[in-house]
Amino acid sequence: MGASEPIRANAQARIESIATASYRIPTDAPESDGTIEWSSTTLVTAHIDAAGVRGFGYTYASRAAALVIADTLAPLLRERDALDIAARWLDMVRAVRNIGRPGVASMAIAAVDAALWDLKAKLLQKPLVTLLGASRDAIPVYGSGGFTSYSIERLGEQLGRWAAEGMRFVKMKVGRAPAEDAGRVRSARAAIGDCRLFVDANGAYSRHQALAEARAFADDGVDWFEEPVSSDDLEGLRHVRERAPAGMAIAAGEYGHDAGYFHRMLEADAVDVLQADATRCGGFTGFMEAAALCAAHGVPLSSHCAPSLHLPAMCAARAAVHLEYFHDHVRIESMLFDGFRPPRGGLMTPDRTRPGLGVELKTRDAERYRC
Repeated sequence: MGASEPIRANAQARIESIATASYRIPTDAPESDGTIEWSSTTLVTAHIDAAGVRGFGYTYASRAAALVIADTLAPLLRERDALDIAARWLDMVRAVRNIGRPGVASMAIAAVDAALWDLKAKLLQKPLVTLLGASRDAIPVYGSGGFTSYSIERLGEQLGRWAAEGMRFVKMKVGRAPAEDAGRVRSARAAIGDCRLFVDANGAYSRHQALAEARAFADDGVDWFEEPVSSDDLEGLRHVRERAPAGMAIAAGEYGHDAGYFHRMLEADAVDVLQADATRCGGFTGFMEAAALCAAHGVPLSSHCAPSLHLPAMCAARAAVHLEYFHDHVRIESMLFDGFRPPRGGLMTPDRTRPGLGVELKTRDAERYRC
């Protein structure tokens, strides 16, 4: 569906229908990080029709998020004005009060909110980055994978390829077998040359372990340590941040589901860089709240996963520094999204010739993964 001309001033766009689906896509190999293992990723989609136009949004979540969309959010939003996104977002947040906003409900809201922003931009015949208000033309990416389940050979191949493609940063997982971490980091460093190296423990270490590992990693030029301890341990994050080697940034925030979470993390001086995930924190509406908090606190912002979704938001957010180019989600989006744009020279650039988010689900290709 598409509009032949922008929607008229003072017009409304009544929501006619909201459809949702979930797709489980197997990984290309067994994967693990410091705390969990997985063999598939679930994509939950939302499509919203209004005024002859269809908006598309998505999240990476349990298929339970699709049930929340279908049972709780869709009945609430039908016949409401799609253009008033802030009002619709508040409607959804209020509707999930009794089932619990953090977690699955927030991810369901995220998919619908993203679809509303995509829809509005299409109705106005503008790329979403323009509607949000661009701060830059492109955003640096960092290649993210290096799973603890990988052999040393695959670790080096993946990270080395990204470095050779022009990425200035790459990230690997640590924490599954702490005794092996320093050696794996040395191997990664040998494979990537002068490229900057990030590590992510996914909260696997204790405070003392994290500091010991940070000192070892620093010898190989690691300057980003993500979730050295659990992101629920704000005191622990601050403890590590204050004692980490000079020049090593402590990052966390990907599990935030609302502005209050990000506010508490920033007020605690727990991180040098805040991570936020629009697929978890309520879509673009919630993500731009996190971006505003970063700007107010003078803390850089990095996005977590879902590269196609975060591209316009990260080009709009003033505090943004780089976008995570996560292996699993890159595979899915390159396979199943029409309009997917890989980085060039380490940068992702929005397609300003396409209105809205810039990507569409290839429904026929996705059907075999439907669950």
